[in-house]
Amino acid sequence: MPRISRRTYATAAMIGAAGYAVVDTVLQFLPPHYSPISDAESNLAVGPFGWIMNVNFLGRAVTSACAVGALAGLTGGGPLRRSGLVLFGFGGLCSAVLAFFPTDVHPDGEAGLVAHTAAGAVHLTVATVGFLAALAGITTLTGWLWRSGSLSGGRGAAVGFTAVGLAGLAFLGLTIVAAPGMLGLAERICLVGILGWVFFVCREIRGQSELNSR
Repeated sequence: MPRISRRTYATAAMIGAAGYAVVDTVLQFLPPHYSPISDAESNLAVGPFGWIMNVNFLGRAVTSACAVGALAGLTGGGPLRRSGLVLFGFGGLCSAVLAFFPTDVHPDGEAGLVAHTAAGAVHLTVATVGFLAALAGITTLTGWLWRSGSLSGGRGAAVGFTAVGLAGLAFLGLTIVAAPGMLGLAERICLVGILGWVFFVCREIRGQSELNSR
């Protein structure tokens, strides 16, 4: 069986990251019309088109695995890269779990980080751990890229999207204590950081692979 190339992994991760964002956006315009500002992204998996979001959760797990495959093929490994890959891969695995445990949709004005059912409690816990793992993963991998000198053309984007993701995480913490009505926006800023990081880092990997193949 032929070995999957680094370029193939990177291309698949780019398509997956872009596709996830497109599906997430389209679902906002479908019933029951959840707010991207106040409603958690996971709410999109509850309703007549919820199955599409569940497939999207599974797709994000596959995207994460492809990104890990692309990054694992780079030279200059070490404990920092291994830690980052494990964290990011675990974050992707958490996304897959979300597809099987529906979240609890809360009435307007009620804090979103409260579970009322066993499935909702699992979803909330896994989603929280997954976000933290993915953000820790891209932060660690960005540090490795700078330390190892890998992907010189993609390091700036890696830093930028890591900063966006961490800013979203800080904003998410603020919504918990002071602005629950902004929870959805904070989550989506985190996602922009994670998905943007995957897309642009993998684009650089793909570009380098094309140059090396000539």
